[in-house]
Amino acid sequence: MEIVLGAQPEVVAHNLETVPRLYGDLRPLADYSVSLALLGNIKEISLLTKTKSSLMLGLGEKEAEVISVMKDLRKNHCDFLTLGQYLAPSAAHYPVKEFITLDQFDYYRSIALSLGFGAVLSGPKVRSSYKAEELYGSI
Repeated sequence: MEIVLGAQPEVVAHNLETVPRLYGDLRPLADYSVSLALLGNIKEISLLTKTKSSLMLGLGEKEAEVISVMKDLRKNHCDFLTLGQYLAPSAAHYPVKEFITLDQFDYYRSIALSLGFGAVLSGPKVRSSYKAEELYGSI
């Protein structure tokens, strides 16, 4: 990470993708706490570098779990957040469990902003790098 930050990037993104309970099914080779620590360590090395993460919704997560992840991200000084609808690439992939409503995306956005994220994109078509320049430019 010191090598990456030595290049002085303005933003470093590391996506959590989902809530901890679903990591075993969706990200079996990843570790939620390691991902959070990575984001927090970026700020310890470079206070000026902004950090971003992203969650896919509709995988079976509960509202309280999503809010808990947002709080975890803020505790680790994450600046930006994107929230989008998971869409299974094929029938062989993990199935969509729920289609999130526009009102729910708006609700999650308002929660994230109230927690102190500098900018949040939240909607069914939002992807991890969706309008990244706009997101960064909005703060």
